[in-house]
Order: sequence, then C-alpha cells, then structure tokens
Amino acid sequence: MSGLLPITEVARKLGLEPQQLVPYGYDKAKVRPEAWSTDRPPGKLVLVSAINPTPAGEGKTTTSIGLAQGLAKIGKNVCVALREPSLGPVFGLKGGATGGGAATVQPAVDINLHFTGDFHAVTTANNLLAALIDNHVFHGNKLRIDPRRILWRRVVDLNDRSLRDVVIGLGGHLQGVPRETGFDITPASEVMASLCLANDVEDLRLRLGRLLVALTYDRAPVTAADIGAVGAMMVVLKDALMPNLVQTVEGVPALVHGGPFGNIAHGCSSVIGTKLALARADWVVTEAGFGFELGAEKFLDIKCVSAGLRTACVVLVATIRALKYHGGVPLAELGKADPAAVERGLGNLRKHVENIRAFGECPVVALNRFGSDSPEEVEVVRRACHLFAPFAISEVFEKGGEGGVALARAVIERVENCRGQFHPLYERTDPFRTKLEKVSRLMYGAASVEYSREAERDLRLLERLGYADLPICVAKTEKSLSDDPALLGRPQDFKVIVRGVLVSAGAGFLVPLMGEIMRMPGLPATPAAERIDLRDGKVVGMG
Repeated sequence: MSGLLPITEVARKLGLEPQQLVPYGYDKAKVRPEAWSTDRPPGKLVLVSAINPTPAGEGKTTTSIGLAQGLAKIGKNVCVALREPSLGPVFGLKGGATGGGAATVQPAVDINLHFTGDFHAVTTANNLLAALIDNHVFHGNKLRIDPRRILWRRVVDLNDRSLRDVVIGLGGHLQGVPRETGFDITPASEVMASLCLANDVEDLRLRLGRLLVALTYDRAPVTAADIGAVGAMMVVLKDALMPNLVQTVEGVPALVHGGPFGNIAHGCSSVIGTKLALARADWVVTEAGFGFELGAEKFLDIKCVSAGLRTACVVLVATIRALKYHGGVPLAELGKADPAAVERGLGNLRKHVENIRAFGECPVVALNRFGSDSPEEVEVVRRACHLFAPFAISEVFEKGGEGGVALARAVIERVENCRGQFHPLYERTDPFRTKLEKVSRLMYGAASVEYSREAERDLRLLERLGYADLPICVAKTEKSLSDDPALLGRPQDFKVIVRGVLVSAGAGFLVPLMGEIMRMPGLPATPAAERIDLRDGKVVGMG
C-alpha cells in the first residue's frame, strides 16, 4: 500500500462520498449509480490517440496518465478514464497495460490481473447466453433455431488460437446437439461492447435484448430476448456496470472501466465511466485503442455520436523509434540515430493529423521522448510539426507529472485557441457502402474498397434483416493505415478488401472484416507469461 492514498481520499477529489462507493479493499472501489451524474457543467474531454503502433511501442496509455498528472501539477481538477487490461495481452505480448515508469495507474498488478472481476463477469454473461442457446435447441427448439446458423460464440480472456474453431456437443444424445462454433477473446465480445456503450442500467438491458444470436430455418432473427437470457445476464453484469475508481502513482483519480480492443471492437473505455469523470472533474483525459484511424475513428463516429460526447482536443502520440520504423529502419537498428529515417516516417504522422482535422477536431502532437532519441531527430519532428500542428515533448515515463507539464500547457492553449467543429465522417442514414468508403478513403487513404463474395452475401442478409443502417466498426490490422500489416508509413494507391460483415446489434454497429484480422489472437513465440511469477508473495515480470 506504500505511497497510495486511501480510495476514499481519492474519491473526495471528485466530490464522491464514502457511501457512494463499493470499496474493494484499501485502494480501489466501484462507484454506485446514484453518483454517476451531477448538476455541475461537464468538464473538458481530451482524447489521446497515436500514430500506427509498431513493435517499438508508442506509450499512449503512459502519455494519457502523464498528461493527467501534468494537468494536476499546474492545479487543474482532472480525472483520467482508461480501459481495463485484458489478460490476453498481459500474458501475451505486453505483460501489463497500466502505463509505465512514473506514469502508471495503481495498484498496477491488481488492475492487470483480475481487478474487480469485470472481465470475468463479461465472460460469464457471454457464455451463459451461449449455454442457454444450446439448451434451447436441445430441449425441443421451440424457436426453430437452425443449429448451422447459431451466430453466438463463446469467449475466454486469454490468447488461445486452438479455440478459434471447435466442434461441441459430441458424445451422444445427452451431450447436446453437435455443431461447429468457436471462441473469441473476451474484449471482442459484443457483451463487452454493449457494456461500454451503455448509458445506464436500462440502456444495457435494451442492448442485451437486441443481441442477434441465431437465425431460424426460415432465416428469421433470434435475439437474446427471444431466448429469455437478458434478466440472468443483467444479474451477472450488475457490478461490472459500475465504473472502477483507482489512482495514478501521483494520486490523480482514475476511472478504469471496460476493455474492448481497438482493432476488433470499438476500443474505448465505458460511456458511463467517461460521463462520470466529466461530471466530477474539470478536465478528463481518455484514450482510444491503437492508431487514430482505428480506435479514435470509432471513438468519434460511434461513442461520441451515440453518447452525445464532444472532445475539446485530440493528442496524437508519436515516438522517434516508431517514426524510424515507419521510415524503413529494422527493429533491431532503431537505437541508432537516423534523422533521415525520421523524416521518411513523418508521412504516417502527417496522415493522422489530417485524420483528426477530418472530424473538425483540434490536434496536438506529443512526442514521447526516449533517452536514445538524438537532438537532431527530435528537431526533425519539431520542425515538421511547426508546419501542421502544435507540438510538445512528453517525458512522463521518466519524470511523471513534471514531465507532462509542457504537454498539459500545450493542450490548455490549444483548447483556449481552437474551437473545434466536430462532425462525424458519415451520416447514420448513409448506406453501408457509403459509410465504409468514406472511412476507407478519409482515414486510411485507400483508393478503393472491394468486397468478397462472402461479404456481398453477408450484406444482402443484413439488409433483409434490417441492420444495414447501423454505424460501422472496422476490424483490420492496427499496424498499417491499410489492411496489410506490411504496408508501413503512408501507403498510396491501395485497395482494401472486405472479406465479411458481422452484425453487433446490441452494441449497435456492423463489423466489416478486412485482411486477416482475428477475433481470437494467438500467443507469440515467447509469451510474457513465461517471465511472470510470484516470488515471496510479490508478482514479478509484469510490465
């Protein structure tokens, strides 16, 4: 507990009383529904995004936390709103997702592991619905569900490629109806997306009821409400719906709630958590997953539109290492000074700044500085940004809030001097193809969009079922502006290929599938799990 404030003291910074909390020990708590809104004017919302991520890492979460600490350093009433980490990346590539160095949320180990059980609740609610569907088919199938067209898959919060495609119900009549299905990772579950987009308890109930789970033999839709699953799912999710209050390493309040991935879902923390932060703080810093063209596009086109949110400015995180990588430098050579490679990689940064402005938003570029960055390389970025966006160096990993003061001041100046005129990329009434073409051309820079035969078939079915007018939530690689992870920098004259279209009727969007994106990731050759251990009662090797 060393260095951490009691959670009741953190809560007081947001005007929350002890009776409005559900404590989870000394240093974390859930916030009860009666505290989710106030009469005060909402705070200013700052969105943090990044250029396309690379194996070198950009430090977007670290920058978000450090910016909040920087704002607090100069006397601002601030709260940071973040997603909860998934165990998949924690035991896979990342080994932790609570920031880094002197810019972290605490207690980091608890948050990275089971935290307050939200991910387990989402997993259980998802799989309860799956069990009820199979049980309905087994016991007479009154709804005439076609077992070949059960759409609902099970989930688990681990990277496990062996579960992507499975056969269930084997072993005879008493073991169920045999059929093909599979597992996704919990952050890709539509239950997670529905939880994170819900405005309140009753909105979540409506979203769960709309979940499309199967088709009948006559190709009619079957929902979770038809199965009779909604009430039980609500009971499982009753605590998970409440935002989690923790703190940064410098005692800044942090609401960490929900965790959809940005490449296969909408990539933002919960609407409830964001609105709670805005109701209680003058400044709110939040993030959207992966590059701006993925998570931030969805944050603005889906979350902001559906929840009525508006951002005051957008911070775009870049690193010298990532710019060199986009400029063609191999990963093993990123430590060598190479201003020319930084210059070559600036196309990716420029494109994302253009993307921010395509929404009518006000950008600020944050260079997350590392000790290996040479002054000449930093000057390349500073000089370039002078031509197209405000610029600040962030040193929050090493210096915490003090290293975020320059960025905090740049954000405040930007908000005071730039009045963004937010507009979504597309209208809700636009046809599906028009929506996707606008996103692909404006965000990715694609020359054209092509559809596979399967995608065309999916679209015809969704149009017949009445879902074709929903917003879109593209699932594609996060490593490139295109759907090809090998196309780094700012690719030109490329086409994107839609290989399928899924419906998330409860969350309220359609999911075009591009490239080889998987909704169940696999573990790398050397997963982070191999270096994580419990020694003398302490977790080591995480982060």
